[in-house]
Amino acid sequence: MVLGPNIRIGRPFGSASFEPESARAFGAVLRHHRTVKGVSQEALAHLASMERAHIGRIERGENQPSLGIVLKLADALGCDAGQLVSETVQVIKNETPASSAR
Repeated sequence: MVLGPNIRIGRPFGSASFEPESARAFGAVLRHHRTVKGVSQEALAHLASMERAHIGRIERGENQPSLGIVLKLADALGCDAGQLVSETVQVIKNETPASSAR
């Protein structure tokens, strides 16, 4: 379906819905928060009503979580979702190394 001159429905050719840099940065921030709190992947998965393997894929940057998943993870960790996102942006901008992200 064409909406107008050169405007088509759907994702533009060549674009992707997965952004590896932000996925890796969020995974590093999530892992940092989880380990600082002394929570295992399995415990976090239980608290967030998720599969442990999915937590692992997010932490390794293999999966990019949806907003709903980010909210569930933040709640399970007892932190603010905005804080996780803000720290992810800092990691992407190299303002804070992933290993020292709060």
